[in-house]
Amino acid sequence: MLSVGGIGLVPHLLKIVMPDKSTIEKAKKDKEEGKSASTQAGEFVHDEIKKIRKGKHGARSPQQAIAIGLSEARRAGVDLPAPKTGGEALKKKAAQDKKRSKSRKPVSVKRSRARQEALKKEPTTTVSSKALSTQAKSAAKKRTAADRSKAAKKAVKTKASAQRSAAAKKAVRTKAGKK
Repeated sequence: MLSVGGIGLVPHLLKIVMPDKSTIEKAKKDKEEGKSASTQAGEFVHDEIKKIRKGKHGARSPQQAIAIGLSEARRAGVDLPAPKTGGEALKKKAAQDKKRSKSRKPVSVKRSRARQEALKKEPTTTVSSKALSTQAKSAAKKRTAADRSKAAKKAVKTKASAQRSAAAKKAVRTKAGKK
């Protein structure tokens, strides 16, 4: 038995179940740098999008791809809280994932294989740049300006001076392009 990210796994199942080792390392590095849980989980979401774009499997929508990434993050031990909005089933799944991160029980071979086979039947075009852009814009519209501003100010605290400078220059370019 092998333990990766706090989960006990049978070695031949690693490629089926777990995110890449590099993804776990990136998330750990983010945690050490004091970045938020959502930033750490973002590494898993990016990994999921890469897998879909490479054609390893598909997703029915960008939201599903994001949900799979967040679930993997919780299972790998990222301290990501359950979503504030959403139904009971969603909150229950988040709690299961969190509990699973502390478990040493091996992953079910049949379930893993069934999950992979089901996802292989889904389209891979759902995580195109256009689809993800549409998803990001619709998610941002649901947040208030004050909330977005607060998040931006919080993000500044974890950026180095060079990163802050680059972000400020990008903001100026973006603002100039919209006029």
